[in-house]
Amino acid sequence: MPVFFLSEKIAFPPPHFATREGLLAVGGDLTRERLLAAYRQGIFPWYAEGDPILWWSPDPRLVLYPDHIHVSRTLQRVLNKQLFSVTMDSAFQAVITGCAETRLKQDFGTWIVEEIRSAYIDLHRAGYAHSVEVWAEGELAGGLYGVSLGRCFYGESMFTLVDNASNVALVHLARALAAQSFELIDCQVSTDHLIRMGAREIPRSRFLRQLRRSLTAPTLKGRWEYAQPAGMVVSRP
Repeated sequence: MPVFFLSEKIAFPPPHFATREGLLAVGGDLTRERLLAAYRQGIFPWYAEGDPILWWSPDPRLVLYPDHIHVSRTLQRVLNKQLFSVTMDSAFQAVITGCAETRLKQDFGTWIVEEIRSAYIDLHRAGYAHSVEVWAEGELAGGLYGVSLGRCFYGESMFTLVDNASNVALVHLARALAAQSFELIDCQVSTDHLIRMGAREIPRSRFLRQLRRSLTAPTLKGRWEYAQPAGMVVSRP
């Protein structure tokens, strides 16, 4: 399959043109308008330092339905002990930085290069990107961040500094999204860990149909807040 080179025009080829690995296009930029256009079509950027911007739409797609999250007995005991407190959108920059730095410290490498970091901070300030923070004794212990459009949350990355902190973040996110009738958490590509937590692979065609349906709903735009124990997502200017 061909790989498309993007021009200054904010447009993407149809996702079914992606390669077997999911690579669809090269180039373009990370402006707010282009990123939102990409997410609306089930496309996301993913590349390493020094590479051109690469745009992906894998098949199959890993998704987590918010009301189908699996909580193991061990994780439920952690939740019951209330070892952590959870917030939303209170430390977005710290979370995205934590996601990048944790991977680098573990020698995994990271796609969260400075250009990506700046672009998603801009999306956060515009009310489209959100974070979940998990705190232990007043210190950031882990978290996750992603993008929200319609009733879909596109998960980007998560990190943990204390055992189970990122799992706690994902459980609280899923429960909060379920309370707001969100239909999808896009996990992008498969990991054993996310599959153990209830994520499943579905064909890209099915994912895109479900995404189009979820995008007919209004976007819960603005700052999100988390009220424990009710777990409601609240939007405010």
